[in-house]
Amino acid sequence: MTYAEIFIFYNYTFFSSSLFAVHSDYCVSCERDNHGRIKRSLEVKKAFKKMQPCPSTGKSFGAYPGYIIDHIIPLKRGGLDDASNMQWQTLEESKEKDKWE
Repeated sequence: MTYAEIFIFYNYTFFSSSLFAVHSDYCVSCERDNHGRIKRSLEVKKAFKKMQPCPSTGKSFGAYPGYIIDHIIPLKRGGLDDASNMQWQTLEESKEKDKWE
């Protein structure tokens, strides 16, 4: 799926489901860490990096300069913390996505 297709799918899902429920940015059913953030699995992140090595270094370990690992469908919107819901994203793309997410 391309970024544009995900955007369209996400907005369609959000707006169609928002007709039946009140929307909130806070996931009530999500497990939280000590800082109040949604818990993420390190094992899942490692599995993603093994399947999809860093675009800038080509390695499945260590730092990944200029990139972050992003959840395609955000966890707070019901996305899974699973390698199939992860993608590499440049820092610039991440900042843009954060504006509308």
